[in-house]
Amino acid sequence: MPARIDTAVGAAHTQMLGLGVYRPERIVPNSEIVGPIDSSDEWIQTRSGIRARRFASGGRGSADPESVIGMATEAGRRALAASNLDADQIGAVVLATSSQMVLGPSAGAVVATNLGMSDTAAFDVSAGCAGFCYALANASHMVRAGIAQYVLVIGVERLTDLLDPTDRSCAFIFADGAGAVVVGPSEEEGIGPVAWGSDGSQTAAIKQDKDFQEFFAEVAEKGAEAGRPFIRMQGTAVFRWAATFLEKACRDALDKAGVSAEDLDVFVPHQANSRITDALVRVLKMPENVVVAKDIAEAGNTSAASIPLAMDQVLRTGGAQPGDTALLMGFGAGLAYAGQVVRLPRIAE
Repeated sequence: MPARIDTAVGAAHTQMLGLGVYRPERIVPNSEIVGPIDSSDEWIQTRSGIRARRFASGGRGSADPESVIGMATEAGRRALAASNLDADQIGAVVLATSSQMVLGPSAGAVVATNLGMSDTAAFDVSAGCAGFCYALANASHMVRAGIAQYVLVIGVERLTDLLDPTDRSCAFIFADGAGAVVVGPSEEEGIGPVAWGSDGSQTAAIKQDKDFQEFFAEVAEKGAEAGRPFIRMQGTAVFRWAATFLEKACRDALDKAGVSAEDLDVFVPHQANSRITDALVRVLKMPENVVVAKDIAEAGNTSAASIPLAMDQVLRTGGAQPGDTALLMGFGAGLAYAGQVVRLPRIAE
């Protein structure tokens, strides 16, 4: 008779316990962007809602404080502090990013070690701008399954490494930063069921213009003159997809959690474009009392870091309070989306 295999049993409910973010020191207003793309501050604000963004400085090495590893480590440290937990209590690290410029080792593993963790499970998630919500869902499932009691979730990007400053469709949009939360058990539900999906037929809408094989071949041929991969985006295609598809995604997340738009205190969509956010608010018929995160105005589009940074903004400005009910919805390259209804966490001081 086959040996019996035991099953781990975890928490009945989960929540985000604490939130920490890292915003790069350098603030870049539209006036620094407009020249190479032959544009204006008014054009950028009208098209995207962005007035300024943060660009990381220094090198890309793991020891650099504003590298992917450096920003993720600091955001994770602040999330631990907000959660009143020590690093040795974390059972796993799930890190979402699209801008770690090496395939291995995983950024999550390096961050775990930087934070003082030992023999801790760690891995990266690549789901574009939906990455944080994908990682959050995985972390919640891990706690429920008894795989880990506490999981550190990080969304981090250094998109300026992939930004062509002359590209009129992207140069003013993307930026850098990191945000992290600790997921753990709760007496009542704090992270609702995830609504997620993807459409691989739309891969051309947001993608890098060359893969690693092409880049390495060009480096071998041209050396230092080889052009690095850049993000390319078909803005109209992305806007049409978002405007027509994301209403269903948001309603699925609300339905799975058993709540309605009227039950929400806060709406935190991925900070892709203020026009997309405004369109979603209209089609979802969000009540006027629902606070809508608009961190994009000062932070730009930070992809996988966007949602934790936006949560921090609404909490830090007093627009929302820890424990408020919020709908999160990430969407972007893939094209992919993921969202869930949550209780907002505490923030680091």
